[in-house]
Amino acid sequence: MQAADGPLTPDALRLDPPAALTEIANTLPELVFRRLRKRGAIVAVSGGIDSSVAAALCVHALGADRVLALLLPESESSGDTLDLSNLLVEHLGIESIVEDITPILDAAGCYQRRDEAIRTVVAEFSSEWKAKLVLPSVLASKRLPVFSIVVESPAGERTQARLTADAYRSVVAATNFKQRTRKMLEYYHADRLDWAVMGTPNRLEYDQGFFVKGGDGLADVKPIAHLYKTQVYQLAEELGIPEEIRSRPPTTDTYSLPQSQEEFYFSVPYNVLDLCLYALNNSIPADAVTDAAGLAEEDVERVFRDIASKRRATAYLHERPLLIEPVPEIES
Repeated sequence: MQAADGPLTPDALRLDPPAALTEIANTLPELVFRRLRKRGAIVAVSGGIDSSVAAALCVHALGADRVLALLLPESESSGDTLDLSNLLVEHLGIESIVEDITPILDAAGCYQRRDEAIRTVVAEFSSEWKAKLVLPSVLASKRLPVFSIVVESPAGERTQARLTADAYRSVVAATNFKQRTRKMLEYYHADRLDWAVMGTPNRLEYDQGFFVKGGDGLADVKPIAHLYKTQVYQLAEELGIPEEIRSRPPTTDTYSLPQSQEEFYFSVPYNVLDLCLYALNNSIPADAVTDAAGLAEEDVERVFRDIASKRRATAYLHERPLLIEPVPEIES
């Protein structure tokens, strides 16, 4: 990796993949078998790059017989989610279990609560319609970006409406049932088998709070949280993850309309954001980032500010439960 002096180069995030795999292969067994005293790893796979690499790393480090893949689709999952997940399972040679979480979400009112929130800004919205949240690019305006809802009628007509703060929070609160339901089932199988739950956030998601507390942010081990998204793709190639998965654009797979992570949360392509985050973490000034990121200095500064803003807004997600008085840690 690159030092803080000199302009940022496109190779700043270049890994030594074999060395990275060796480090993870040496560390994961220590964490799972000895520190946590568990017998294997549970990985919820979605057909995306992060969960695929996390599962492959567990196989590489622990053995295929010590890894269980959970496939947890629901009625609004992308059409290729199960196909790609099954492709990964077959490629890795691991056991898998499919559990459709739609009935649980229905019973919890996930879809109903979300639809009611959307109707506060789009009155005609119903369960037959599709929707997604979108955020304007942080580079498009100097104003504070505000979430909007994009809805699509059964006739295919699309409308976009700005969300009120209450409507936005209610939509997110309802859809968070999806991540929390999946995690509940992960821990059911982990408790049943006495195995550890693997988290799948990469460094970009972990740093920027792109996870649900008590949902996909909950895990016993997070094997790729130290890796930038760009580096996850490098490891995917080294691990031989199928091309169909490696070429799939990063998606939230949360809303009924197709939605990229960029338009939902990050507002900047992940490869550009990775470079800016790396620069910020290594005290590289904005004027040294412009060539590598393909941005004007003003835009790099804007991305820096957005990174800092998301860190402040999501800091509570990283907090352990707060105590009135300190309680001594239990030594293992």
